[in-house]
Amino acid sequence: MLWFTLLVLAVGAERVAELVVARRNARWSLARGAVEAGQRHYPAMVALHTGLLVGCLAEVRLAGRSFDPALGWAMAAVVVAAQALRWWCIRTLGPRWNTRVLVVPDLPLVASGPYRWLSHPNYVAVVAEGLALPLVHGAWVTALIFTVLNAALLTVRIRCENRALTPARAAVGSRAGAGL
Repeated sequence: MLWFTLLVLAVGAERVAELVVARRNARWSLARGAVEAGQRHYPAMVALHTGLLVGCLAEVRLAGRSFDPALGWAMAAVVVAAQALRWWCIRTLGPRWNTRVLVVPDLPLVASGPYRWLSHPNYVAVVAEGLALPLVHGAWVTALIFTVLNAALLTVRIRCENRALTPARAAVGSRAGAGL
């Protein structure tokens, strides 16, 4: 269980690093007139992601979950892949990436990196990690609860982001229609 605890703590440290990047990026965005959306669902998102980390450790300890090497190592690989995708998203968006929904007016949409293929690749990473991290050590109840609650939260979050990005999408469409 020690190595699993260290893995969960490492993911927690990664979350702290994300918050540091997000805070710096928020200053950059706000200095350029960013508008924030989705403030009401943000605390639920923070609570859910914190609950994932706590739930992983609590379930393994309290329910006596054992490590199944075939499942555990496969899920550990998914966790690593999810982290790689998340940081690819962060790097691609640069100072525009944030844990909050901050949209700087008149900036074009990013269409490079993983955004060439998906509108919300960071959420693919979130879904994969939320399912895989608990399953590394058999915490299937945590994986199930997080997945269900995260699906509901992501429905709200993605709608919020899509609404916030509508002006940028419309600008892309009008330029495409004009042959630009």
